[in-house]
Amino acid sequence: MKGRHAAVGGTVAVGVCVAGLLAMGPAGFHGDAGPPPGPRATPTSRADAAELAEEPLRVARRAVDEAPQDPVAWSELAQAEIERARTTLDAGRLEAAGKALRRSLELKRAGNYPATAGMGQLANARHEFGAGRRWGLRSTRMAPDRAEGYGVLADAEIQLGHYRAARAAVQRMLDLKPTTAAYSRAAYDLETHGRDRDAAVALERAAESAQTPDETAFAESRLGELSWSQGDLRRAERHFRRAVAAVPDHPHAVAGRARLQAVRGHPAKALRMYDQLIERTPLPQFLLEAAELRPDRRGREALAGLKAQARMLRATGGPVDPHLALYEADHGNPATAVALMRREWKRSHSVIVADALGWALHRAGRDAEALEYARAAGRTGWKNALFHYHRGVIEHRLGQDGAGDRHLRQALRLNPHFSPYHAPRAARLLHRPGSPSAEEKR
Repeated sequence: MKGRHAAVGGTVAVGVCVAGLLAMGPAGFHGDAGPPPGPRATPTSRADAAELAEEPLRVARRAVDEAPQDPVAWSELAQAEIERARTTLDAGRLEAAGKALRRSLELKRAGNYPATAGMGQLANARHEFGAGRRWGLRSTRMAPDRAEGYGVLADAEIQLGHYRAARAAVQRMLDLKPTTAAYSRAAYDLETHGRDRDAAVALERAAESAQTPDETAFAESRLGELSWSQGDLRRAERHFRRAVAAVPDHPHAVAGRARLQAVRGHPAKALRMYDQLIERTPLPQFLLEAAELRPDRRGREALAGLKAQARMLRATGGPVDPHLALYEADHGNPATAVALMRREWKRSHSVIVADALGWALHRAGRDAEALEYARAAGRTGWKNALFHYHRGVIEHRLGQDGAGDRHLRQALRLNPHFSPYHAPRAARLLHRPGSPSAEEKR
């Protein structure tokens, strides 16, 4: 694949990851959050939308050109680059952000809060969450009453599996500055803890508070993903459409719409959408979704792309995208999946890592150990269909058919379309001869 965003091996899922919440407080803005948002420009065409999305970056570059010795201008340029990287998943923008942050720190080493928080955002975007946590702590100690550092800290803590610390950080962020950034983090914490309705409320507030097309697209795309996870296809489609209206090529919204096309019986259209997306942004998630939807040569090419990324990742030792491990577990070498996720488990005890490690161990034939990690993946109560499916299959393999059936039914109840590859397997296992589910159908 020749997409200009290819980052084979260390593919960066630039999510500036979302995290926690307790009480969201009243809707709207208060404290130092600034005035309520005015009316946002509505793009009238695809070109207008792209132009509007790039405007903050152009403004930041102009400020640096006009004041090359201003450390704040360099930090703001880095922030704009990271924001575009988050939306476009263009890892190359992170290199530009790193250069801008280093320049800011060269100009002002002590007390440079924007650059300190920016370094944390950059580390998190690269999935270097231990470093992100250190920068987050440094920035919150430097300025306890500024919100940005708490966002950095919350992002890192939740991805490390430190859920209580993440929630405390995002609650402080909400108290200081309840904007799109805080509400988005709140929503992820709520979803991770099984509070989907509250997560939707937080994301609606994130969308209402959005000040840029990128923020709108991010919030609407996350609303689409949340609706998809609940099996609500109509609502998911509405939110994904709003996301691409704000940012036409928003990668996760495009992937979401492709998934919907496949479920609605239009696989050829879905695959065309995936092909265009992967050409621009060959992330493991998109490659795996496309490959599991198609059994043809192009599907094998997508799997080959994943294999190349996994091979390089083993050699370089960077952060592991769990989608690569799931690819290796199901379509490659389960032993490689185990090795990758054991390494990642040393860095992070998040439920996502626990689930991927548990599944890798199952596929490698180590089901007793796999069940320990599958249970760890369920410790927050996340209503995640794939988690339930993985655990149900592992329990079946261990002869725990009753528990396994409960988790398989929960997976299909949450979202009967959760995976074109695994959902049919879940249904077949539930309706195997002699199972309670099969008997009920007689």
